[in-house]
Amino acid sequence: MFSGIVSALGRIESVPKEFQGTLLISHPRGWGGLRVGDSVAVNGCCLTVVRREEDSAAVEVMPETLRRTNLGHLQLGSAVNLEVALALGAAVGGHLVSGHVDATGEVIGVEPEQNAVWLTVRVPGEVGRYCVPQGSIAIDGCSLTLVSVTDASDGWTEVRVSLIPHTVQTTVAADYAPGVVVNLEADSVAKLVERLLAPHLDSISRGPAQPARDPRGGG
Repeated sequence: MFSGIVSALGRIESVPKEFQGTLLISHPRGWGGLRVGDSVAVNGCCLTVVRREEDSAAVEVMPETLRRTNLGHLQLGSAVNLEVALALGAAVGGHLVSGHVDATGEVIGVEPEQNAVWLTVRVPGEVGRYCVPQGSIAIDGCSLTLVSVTDASDGWTEVRVSLIPHTVQTTVAADYAPGVVVNLEADSVAKLVERLLAPHLDSISRGPAQPARDPRGGG
């Protein structure tokens, strides 16, 4: 598990070929205290460290990872958000993030407002259904608060978040522009609640059960 608080920016030093292999990521020297076998979130995607140096880590990726996330769009030199896994008892500064990317979305607007930046992202329905104003979403592994949520007629949803200067300066948000593909993870609590309620939703929509009628007409 992660908290969505990005603690370092990494750079892609090698990319996998033909949808398989490893990503080599450079990072600040000594960052993270990672060991082989540890989990690390790369743009919000939980990956396993398979090789470790003081200033880099190699993580394995498989075809499904590259299809489902924006990692397949990365090029040499691309910046990525990094976060080590939470330790028991650690502070959760953002919200609980599993590192399992639900889908990708597309940046459609970046607008400065004084010291803040408004970010508008177009997200697919499987993520938009869990988005509510003042709720949480992870965008490229960064825990953010939803300000507005607008459903479109095509099944997609437009969400807006406001970024503080620190977020822009210390994450890949500095590179956001219309057309950029981002990783999305919906709030796990919302998904769990939906799953638990699913067996009961049909009966709720039908309303309270009606008493059986006497076939002889006696009520």
